[in-house]
Amino acid sequence: MKRLAAVVVFVVLSAAPAAADPDGEEIFELCVQCHGAAGQGSALALAPAIAGLQEWYVVAQLKKFQSGVRGLHPDDVGGLRMYPMSKALRKDAHLETVAAYVASLPPQPPASTLEGGDPARGKTLYAPCAACHGADAQGLEPLAAPSLTDTDDWYQLKQLQHFRDGIRGTNPADATGMRMRPMALVLANDQAMKDVIAYVMTLQN
Repeated sequence: MKRLAAVVVFVVLSAAPAAADPDGEEIFELCVQCHGAAGQGSALALAPAIAGLQEWYVVAQLKKFQSGVRGLHPDDVGGLRMYPMSKALRKDAHLETVAAYVASLPPQPPASTLEGGDPARGKTLYAPCAACHGADAQGLEPLAAPSLTDTDDWYQLKQLQHFRDGIRGTNPADATGMRMRPMALVLANDQAMKDVIAYVMTLQN
């Protein structure tokens, strides 16, 4: 039934006149199969929790996926899934509508899945991150830095690895990604990444 609903929404987004534009919940049916009805995400689907994400950040990332600035690297399996889904949103109004709906969803407290992270060491390593993401990891819109709270630890690790390995943040059209990549390179290895993430997880809402 959810798959059928997603197909129906896709047709509506592609062909409906402006007067019949769907609301955010209808558009979100496209996202449910991977991100879940509550936006809680699924590690199996490589889909992070998105409930409660800032509206401006959701819009920005959807535009990156649509343009191919993000999600087309052959090693970005999750991004390669997102790219065609973003293309279903044919109008800026649809991006803004679904982003507002995502932002309205109650954040889903993420469960810890990573082992071996040291939050005490991570607090020290997080110091450079605070300049953009804030001391409380709530993010700073003027710097286009999203909140890191209520974000799955497995997803944080995967994205840091992507930035480090050049899978993300190397496209010249991705200004914010290119700012993030050198910050990821400051973290010497996966252990340092896990330490920072362990600290961020202590700041969860």
